[in-house]
Formats: sequence, C-alpha cells, structure tokens
Amino acid sequence: MAVDYYEVLGVERNASADEVKKAYRKAALRDHPDRNPGDTAAEDRFKEAAEAYAVLGDTDKRARFDQYGHAGVRGGSAGPDFNSDVFADFSDVLGSFFGFNVGFGGGGRRSSGPMRGSTLQYRLRVTLDQAFSGDEVEIDVPRRRTCSDCDGSGSESGTGRSTCVACAGVGQVQQRHGFLTVARPCGRCGGAGSIVEDPCSVCGGEGRAQERERLKVAIPPGVAAGMRLRLRGEGEGGLRGGPAGDLEVVLDVAEHPRFIRHGQDLYTRAPASFPRVALGGSLEVPTVDGETIALEIPAGTQSGQVLDMRGLGMPSVNGGRPGDLKVEIQVVTPRHLDDEQEAALHHLGELIGDPDDLGDEQSWWDRLRSSVFGQG
Repeated sequence: MAVDYYEVLGVERNASADEVKKAYRKAALRDHPDRNPGDTAAEDRFKEAAEAYAVLGDTDKRARFDQYGHAGVRGGSAGPDFNSDVFADFSDVLGSFFGFNVGFGGGGRRSSGPMRGSTLQYRLRVTLDQAFSGDEVEIDVPRRRTCSDCDGSGSESGTGRSTCVACAGVGQVQQRHGFLTVARPCGRCGGAGSIVEDPCSVCGGEGRAQERERLKVAIPPGVAAGMRLRLRGEGEGGLRGGPAGDLEVVLDVAEHPRFIRHGQDLYTRAPASFPRVALGGSLEVPTVDGETIALEIPAGTQSGQVLDMRGLGMPSVNGGRPGDLKVEIQVVTPRHLDDEQEAALHHLGELIGDPDDLGDEQSWWDRLRSSVFGQG
C-alpha cells in the first residue's frame, strides 16, 4: 500500500523545505537503529522517513508527487527514483547528531597522506598614522610547525609511520546496521590510518611542535579596519609532508585624538578667531603625517562650516584617488580681554549691530532636530 509522504513526516502539504528537513531529522533521530536495537518496527519507520525525505526534500520530485502521487516519482521501477543526493544529505543529517559517518553499503576512506596545515588568524591593531603612511610591524605568532627533531616524520628514529593493522590503513572501522554502514574513527590510530611505533620525544609523534616566531607584516598605506593581509605559508605546518597553511592578519585601526575617519575621508576641527573668518585669510592646519598645510578661509566663513582640502585624506590601498581632509571651522570667543581690546570690540559691535537672521545656517533648533530626532 502506498504511503503519503507528508503523513510519514508529519507535516502539512504546504510545509516549507526547512520544516520538511526538521521533521525528517526528528523522525530519523527517534527511529535510528542504534537507538532501537532489535526493533524492526522502528527500522521500518526509519526507512519510510528516508524514502519520504528523498521525495519531499527534492523540489522537482515533490512537485511531481503533489501532482501525480507515487506514479510521478517512480521512474519505471517498483520504488521511488532515489539518487545519491538524498543519501549524502541523509548522512550529513545523522552524522551531525551521532558524531559518525553514515553510508549505504560502503564507507569512505579517510586520507592518510599529506595534509595541508590550518590557516591561522592574527588580529593586529595599528594606529591611524600607520594606516595613513604604511609601516612594517613585527608580530609574535604561536603556531605548530614541522618538528625539527624528527623532520616531520613523528618518529624518534626517523623510520616514519606504519600502516595501522586495526583498520588496514583506512582510518575507520565499520559496523553494519541493516541497510546502513556506520563508520567510526579507528580507536588505535585515531583515524590517521597509520601509527608511529617510536614517537618523537619533542612532538609526541604528531610531526609538528609548538613554537613562537616573530614575523614581519607590511602594512600598505590606506588600510582600513577589517582588512585582511594573507601571509602565504606562515600558518600551521602540514601533516605527513603536507604544505603549511597561511596566516591571515586581520587589521584593527585605533581611534585618533584629532582625526576621525569616514571611508577615505578624514575629519578634523580647526580653531579660528572672529576677524580671521570675517575677513578671510590663511590658517595652518595639521595633517595626519605631522605636517601642517595652509588652508584658505573665505571671508564670511561661519563657525561649524566644513572646508575641503582635496586629496589630503587617506590614500587608496588600491592606488586610486585619495580621500579628502575635511576641516570644520570653530570660531573661538576670547574669554579674557584687556581694556583696549574690549573698547575695540564695543566699537565694532556698534558698527556691525546684531544680525537679523542666521543666513544660510541652520538654527539651533534645526540642528538639534536633525542630529537628535533625525528630522530636517
């Protein structure tokens, strides 16, 4: 009698793909032969769940099943038209729960040949000055590298590794559960497929030993936080003659007391007197590299106005156009005046008078609404 695959998994016909997969996992965990030894009913339910998921987990097959029923997914044979994909997915699902590899009639061989070392990650904090000009920084990296005492063989005498007799070099031992073959790592060799009869006293037979090494990292001008610099072959050493992995240096750029970075542009503030902004003139502005450069201030510049200094921002790490240095002018009101200065300002105030409006500038209330409430 043909079964309804939706009923087998306990889902509605409009269930999402994720809901179908979750239901399949739940059924597979509940009825797995390892959890129900000798229970033939559980094994039958287990097989039905796998059969149901083979159809409902495939978009095309599910559409044919919805339209034609079992006739739409039989492909001329007595059972559903299974392919290897469902079994691979089935293996992944169960393996993630039970911690072993699951196969159908056979098991995979674990590689016992050369293996590439892992890629390591190192977080490096640099100053904005270093990010602006570029630099060469030394870092201290802990890592496992090819053991110099045994030259990576893992053997004290240098004879190397021999094939594990428990797994015949496969690295796995297999157990049969009905139509399933469950492969677990070999307990004698730890899944390597080979063993060292006389382990090296320095690396314990692994072929790699822990070390710390100082490496030089070239910081190109214009780098930003989050950028990654890859040092080829400077990661962990490989196993059994395999190549070393890479070292990935992740950059973090510290805040600067005077400059704020936004993309490739830099922002800073420059104090100016009222006569300077009223009449216009030149103002010396410091740059990130410690130099100063003259900024021309147009007559009538207002406090808070931002003036651009083209090309004086962060350089492009890819060799493109550099950013700009944006200078916010801050008019400083003097706090202490002598009699002559006070008299001169009184006279100037009488000549100029108080302004009727703020001109092109936003009012205090408009600025507050824009910055705090997001209104403009």
